Amino acid sequence: MKTFAGFVLQERKAPSNRWTLVLSLFSILLALVLLGVVFSLYGLNPLKAYQTVFQGTLTDWSGFSAVLQRTIPLLLIGVGLVLAFRTLFFNIGAEGQLLMGATAAAGVGLFVPMPDAITLPVMLLVGFLAGAAWAFIPALLKLRLQINEVITTLMLNYVAINLVNYLIQGPWKGKTAFGYAYTDPIKEAAWMPTLPGTNLHWGTLIIAVVFAVVTAWILGRTTEGFKMRILGESSSVAKYLGMNTLKTTLLVMLISGGAAGLAGVGEVAGIHHKLLDPLQLSLGYGYTAIIVAWLARGNPLGVLITAPFFGLIFAAGDVMKVTLQMPFQIVDVFNGILLFLLIATEPLLRYKLVRAAPAPLPQTAKESGNGR
Repeated sequence: MKTFAGFVLQERKAPSNRWTLVLSLFSILLALVLLGVVFSLYGLNPLKAYQTVFQGTLTDWSGFSAVLQRTIPLLLIGVGLVLAFRTLFFNIGAEGQLLMGATAAAGVGLFVPMPDAITLPVMLLVGFLAGAAWAFIPALLKLRLQINEVITTLMLNYVAINLVNYLIQGPWKGKTAFGYAYTDPIKEAAWMPTLPGTNLHWGTLIIAVVFAVVTAWILGRTTEGFKMRILGESSSVAKYLGMNTLKTTLLVMLISGGAAGLAGVGEVAGIHHKLLDPLQLSLGYGYTAIIVAWLARGNPLGVLITAPFFGLIFAAGDVMKVTLQMPFQIVDVFNGILLFLLIATEPLLRYKLVRAAPAPLPQTAKESGNGR
């Protein structure tokens, strides 16, 4: 084993919660400092900029409701991704699964006649199933043909984006849209209730919180959760124990994709009330939720903290755009910096430097038995 200035690199058996928290907070603080540099390059005082963002998001009800509104899709998708990552299935396709859920829900709201009372529940069910079906494809490709899920889930995002664009510019284009690319509004009975004066569709928020709690319970207290954790530790051990890894992986991906699909339903039924451009429908929630899940470190309840934090970042982007005249893409800059720092600090979770044991003293001729 090589030594560096008297120290040796040693693998950690399991990083402590305190060390994990310290590294995560350090990454966030450093990302905020680096974002301050970007503010300076724009000619803004970083402290004043952060003060403006704080006042526009946390001390104002309209701004705070926007934080919660942005939190909803991140919470739903983040919990689903935690579940997938715990079984070592790297689902990068939540953005596409969200779009497919939104598309299915919009299709029901636009074209399927049914009693008003069941329209919204059916949209939620269909949106969940559409997201799950979109996640089922890469899961099956991996399990049957050993095709890397990172590639397939990522590519399916682009398929979903182009499919939505085709629909809103082609067969589903609204009669009242004139030159714009979106559908007609879904019927009012399909709208999700919101808090007065806001776009906060509280019903989906409740579903997301319950989903996080139930997922934590499943992972920690049930036989299926135990199988998921074993599969995440080692697939070979899971097979040795006689587990049906195919069934467990498919179940996890169906739940993960379905949760993303529900997030899409919330965006259509709770905010936009129509299917529209994918860049307007989702602000990249599927990609940002990867960081949300990563920061939660495999704990569904941790997403209850990390998702609102990124909801705050998204809402701050609106404040920066309106008040500070900065592009909304500054949010992507922050997310990119934070993801980079999280990856950069990952080795510190897996390894630690310990003082190397002193080298043994050379044996004398007498000690070695040759001094007779």
